[in-house]
Amino acid sequence: MDFGYSFAGFVVGFIVGMTGVGGGSLMTPILVLLFGIKPALAVGTDLLYASVTKAGGIVVHHKNGTVLWPIVGLLALGSAPASLATVFILKRLTEQGVDPGGLITGALGVALILTSFAILGRSTIVRLASGPWFEPMRALHERHQTAMTVSCGIILGILVTLSSVGAGALGVVLLFFLYPRLPAKQIVGTDLAHAVPLTAVAGLGHAHLGTVDYTLLVNLLIGSLPGIYLGSNLGVKLPDYVTRPALATMLLLIGVKFAAPIF
Repeated sequence: MDFGYSFAGFVVGFIVGMTGVGGGSLMTPILVLLFGIKPALAVGTDLLYASVTKAGGIVVHHKNGTVLWPIVGLLALGSAPASLATVFILKRLTEQGVDPGGLITGALGVALILTSFAILGRSTIVRLASGPWFEPMRALHERHQTAMTVSCGIILGILVTLSSVGAGALGVVLLFFLYPRLPAKQIVGTDLAHAVPLTAVAGLGHAHLGTVDYTLLVNLLIGSLPGIYLGSNLGVKLPDYVTRPALATMLLLIGVKFAAPIF
């Protein structure tokens, strides 16, 4: 057992439990910036870490009827092929002697910036998508809802496979826009149900590429499980307007650091 990695898992699990924001946006930057793990290895390991930690949530949401499986299927119809295609591209780049590290860190930076905006603007997006101004476009929106859902799945598949970020916060925001009339608990349950197979497919793709550290994965899980439990209990006591802006600001700063080299 490596105490440093387990402690990192505990911290990320604690924050995830407290804020509800996916661990990918925190774990991958920590592994790269603090532990010096190569970006590809950090992303691959974090993807399997996310699929395991979130898997239990599917059972709970399914029992409560808060998973809309047809929507999950539409998202997966786009995300699974996109994830596999992204893995194939990464493999070809590696075979040709091209280091995909720059592409991965750039994608990570962009995904973190988008996630920070998603956290800060989620309530505004929900309000706009369900407001009266949206009514004239509702018929057009509903006519193309299926295609837009699959398209959003494609975007998430690419981003998550490259960066391990986006399956949580970005997925929720996109679903709120696509299905503004759904209750929040069904949005969250549906997003979680899609995030687990997406991170599993992407993680297994990285395992095929050899970019998963299984010892690191076990150490992260040892710390994250008690962290999520404690964070969930504290989260109900802290106001949302305190935790989310602080987290979003941190992710924005880290995202700018990663994305700066590509601009």
